Amino acid sequence: MNIFAAYLITFIASFCILVIEIVAGRILAPYVGVSLYTWTSIIGVVLAGISIGAYCGGWLADRFPRPTTLAWLLLISGIAVLSIAPITNLTAGYSFPTTLMLRILIVTTITFFIPSCILGMISPVVIKLAVKNIEKMGHAVGKIYAISTLGSILGTFATGFFLISWMGTRQIILLTGCVMISTGLIFGASLKMRKAALGVAILALIATTLSYAVAFKPQLDEYVFYYKESDYYTIKVTKAISGDNVTELNAMVLDNLTHSYVYPDNPYHIEYFYERIYSDVLWWKYRQDSPFITLTIGGGGYTFPRFMDAVYPKSDNYVVEIDPEVTKAAFNQMGVPHNTRIQSFNEDGRWFVMNCTKKFDVVFIDAYNDISIPYHLTTKEFAQQIKHIMNPGGIVLTNIIDNFQQGSFLPSYMRTLRSVFGENNVHLISINPDFMNTGLSTFIVMTGNGVIDMKSFSAFLNKRFEGETASKIVPEALVNDYIKRNYSVLLTDDYAPIDNLIAPVFEDRFGYKRES
Repeated sequence: MNIFAAYLITFIASFCILVIEIVAGRILAPYVGVSLYTWTSIIGVVLAGISIGAYCGGWLADRFPRPTTLAWLLLISGIAVLSIAPITNLTAGYSFPTTLMLRILIVTTITFFIPSCILGMISPVVIKLAVKNIEKMGHAVGKIYAISTLGSILGTFATGFFLISWMGTRQIILLTGCVMISTGLIFGASLKMRKAALGVAILALIATTLSYAVAFKPQLDEYVFYYKESDYYTIKVTKAISGDNVTELNAMVLDNLTHSYVYPDNPYHIEYFYERIYSDVLWWKYRQDSPFITLTIGGGGYTFPRFMDAVYPKSDNYVVEIDPEVTKAAFNQMGVPHNTRIQSFNEDGRWFVMNCTKKFDVVFIDAYNDISIPYHLTTKEFAQQIKHIMNPGGIVLTNIIDNFQQGSFLPSYMRTLRSVFGENNVHLISINPDFMNTGLSTFIVMTGNGVIDMKSFSAFLNKRFEGETASKIVPEALVNDYIKRNYSVLLTDDYAPIDNLIAPVFEDRFGYKRES
């Protein structure tokens, strides 16, 4: 076998392996979110596949040291890659009756192990065929592995920086499978197996064509009218109905979370109860003609920034949304006017805060969801940075989903804020008034740069809404008992086990068995 052919084949195989590994995270995100568990499973399964594939490939190379062996491996690896999309459709959405971590591992193994294993078999066979001179074996093998590693590096950068946002995950899988089949077909064309290779390629082409609409196109229902795979999320905008069963809304879905509901023609409409809590706080703090400045970390559909822009004409509202495609969807699909006074910044929330020179009166942290939380926005160090950019008397409102009876993230977060803003200056507001029986629910954590008068807030709610309000203030004694009773940790940049803390929430939401 020509040494340059060996370099090319190992480069292509390694490039494709890393393409699959990077794409795997985006493929699984709509089903299991993006978490430490997801990436741990992906990396572990792909490495296990490569390792076992290398072992099997060495065994195969010693017993069948023929070019046809390599050609068949290339063809079969392409078919295995093409199987990823339909297997994902069949298994990823299935509710395995097991723990969260085991479920993610099972889904990842079923979907990605065999393609990784077969691709891992290619390099040992290439080395067996290409290296004939024992005296120069070390140099030749070193070159082959160097080229292989280069392919892995370029596959990583190309996929993460370019291919996903350009093509989408399923189209990348389709292209990768076709590349491997084409490589096998080209290599096999010079061998006696050209007819068999062509037959396999034709069958694969027919199967792919027949399954294209099902396996390689996003599985969308009739309500979805916008779909985009960005560098950060799978973004969908769908039609929805308000809780009154009458009002038609647009809903923005990021991966597997419905992040925002909006009534495109009415910026005053607020669907989510936690945003109604935001509204209660602002009615308490400010008159409609009051000037104030806000920062929202996590824009999503811009529902509440749009509300503030309409209700408080003298407010200045800044939104930090890491994904520019989410911002585009908010403006083009969710009704945010292009002449809005809202100022948008597409960058990481912490990076913005670190480099910010402005001071804010209200900070909304809306970048967390129930199964995917950016840990660097939860730590003591970040809370200190938030405090630094706040005006005296400023307020921080954080949206959190957790289990009030058994949760660990919410008490950890409150404990962390207390270490920065004061032991008696971190308060909890619920959308559910039945605190003692509240399980998985949405909460707002309120703190500030100065003492917050919760008695004044409570009196305001009773006077303005006569008790009929979204804001249910959790008594301070109950909050203290909750933090002491439930397991919690102080979240720091060096220690923030967020995925472990929120695992029970995922299991509760999707009905998975919890380890005893």
